[in-house]
Amino acid sequence: MRLEEAVRPEKTGHGETRHGEAETDAAEPEHPFAPYIRTLGRGPGRSRSLTREEGREALRMVLAGEADPIQVGAFLMLLRYRGEDPEEITGLVEAAREAVGAGPAPAGHPGVDLDWPSYGSGRTRGAPWFLLAALALARAGHRVLMHGSNAFTSGMPVLEALPLLGLLPARSRAEALEGVAATGFAYLPLRAMCPRLDGLLHLRSLLGLRSPVNTVARLINPADAPAGVDGVFHPPYIAVHLGVAERLARPRLLVVKGGGGEAERGPGKPVAAHLLAGGEAEVMTLPALTETRATSAELLPLWRGEARDPHAEGTVIGTIALALLAMGRESVPEAADAAARALWERRHG
Repeated sequence: MRLEEAVRPEKTGHGETRHGEAETDAAEPEHPFAPYIRTLGRGPGRSRSLTREEGREALRMVLAGEADPIQVGAFLMLLRYRGEDPEEITGLVEAAREAVGAGPAPAGHPGVDLDWPSYGSGRTRGAPWFLLAALALARAGHRVLMHGSNAFTSGMPVLEALPLLGLLPARSRAEALEGVAATGFAYLPLRAMCPRLDGLLHLRSLLGLRSPVNTVARLINPADAPAGVDGVFHPPYIAVHLGVAERLARPRLLVVKGGGGEAERGPGKPVAAHLLAGGEAEVMTLPALTETRATSAELLPLWRGEARDPHAEGTVIGTIALALLAMGRESVPEAADAAARALWERRHG
């Protein structure tokens, strides 16, 4: 039996279907979301990426529940198949920012210094050493808001690491901002910001592939921090991230190819850091910090200073340096590394 025969309602022979509906050839009205799928999926030479405005409205409809689930799956996979376009992704990010209520911290709040997305999902992840880097920065007076979802990581998700360090995730953007004001650090799960957006990320288990929503979530910047440090899994995405940041007039964003797509610097080899500052992009080469390439250290003992491990500490120190460069506290890699090492050593006063 052909597919169309399998899904067509069976006729009863009396002008009705088996479901009792009158047989008709009347065309169904087109769904309002259909034009976006048609634009992306037309034949060769006719399809195109969405404009910024189209991308914004399309994701707004998805997050508002105005698109059919079948349409959502088709939409996400067509976006992936065509490749990520900065103009299109910018519109998607604007819709996501609207959905999560992104914007500056309220009056009287000291503000957030550094936006830190954590959406890594690689198979080579271990402990989230970047979390210790963020906490050390907070101890030094830099206000850090980390947000994310690590549902598909093979390593330790941030949500599992937080209790080991005596911390809890924020339950809302407002609570996260309170935490940043009080301690200098907060972790805000994507599902607490926008359950529907988090649900789109989780469609990876059904579709078998990541979608551009992963890029979108990384670029939300929920508290309009003036600086951000971002990691990607594949180098081609770096230009997309910087292109979106430029279109959104973000003051500073540093992007690296990090382990599992996290903003984390492997200390065993040089790393290229791509910085957008004031609309100008530059690439800095950060040197290797250690010859070691593996670690068996644990998160809490390293944080407390009860254990020493060259690779783990090199990862943390190198990642702190990324943040200092992102914020403009240092402008030269060697100076950033030295400042990061000093900051790490005095994390407990």
